[in-house]
Amino acid sequence: MDTDAWPVPVAGALLGLVAGSFLSTLAIRWPAGRSVARGRSACDGCGAPIAAWRLVPLASFVAQRGRAGCCGGTIDWRHPAMEVLCAAIGAVALILAPGWPGAAGALFGWGLAVLALLDLDHFWLPDRLTLPLGALGLAIGPALAIDRLIGAAAGYAALALLAAAYRRARGRIGLGRGDAKLLGAIGAWLGWAALPFVLLAACALGILWAILARKGAQDRLPLGTLLAVAGWGGWIFIAATAV
Repeated sequence: MDTDAWPVPVAGALLGLVAGSFLSTLAIRWPAGRSVARGRSACDGCGAPIAAWRLVPLASFVAQRGRAGCCGGTIDWRHPAMEVLCAAIGAVALILAPGWPGAAGALFGWGLAVLALLDLDHFWLPDRLTLPLGALGLAIGPALAIDRLIGAAAGYAALALLAAAYRRARGRIGLGRGDAKLLGAIGAWLGWAALPFVLLAACALGILWAILARKGAQDRLPLGTLLAVAGWGGWIFIAATAV
């Protein structure tokens, strides 16, 4: 990359740090029924208000050595992890696709990141995140409009039908509708042709995870997390190979 172009991915990384700070807070507080948008930022451990200078993404965590300044409790690992991840997503997106396409890709990656964390922790993919992500993909995704429309419909239908067939055959829920909506959102961004590769990559990641973590046949894996990782990989491939 030309040295004159480096300010753009650096800006993407800085925006990613801010996005990651907010998204990690959302992923921690929302499932617990706590407000994210209202009131001052407070310690997750003791509830004390946090001074503004302690809210600088990543830098505050490093300066405080991973400990809350109010109570000395350990700062949740999700905060620095999400900040670093979203910074990397912002930088990579703008390196591969400078300008608005890269900015859109960063938004896609950040949306997938918070959904991946929520599914990893709670097996939960809320409609209030998956549906707007899909709508945004239909509006500004990199594929042709008709490809994205078909991708959204095909992605949702594929897993929804599979979930219905599994429930009918086994008498219990095997896949949630959230997984189907997430695949539909990914299809809305990447187009229908990418969906088989996203599913294949998600399955491969799941098999690898199960082997490394020594999962048993009855253990659950967060399919949404696997789909999110595979979906972002799909965007990277499309952006990297675009002419």
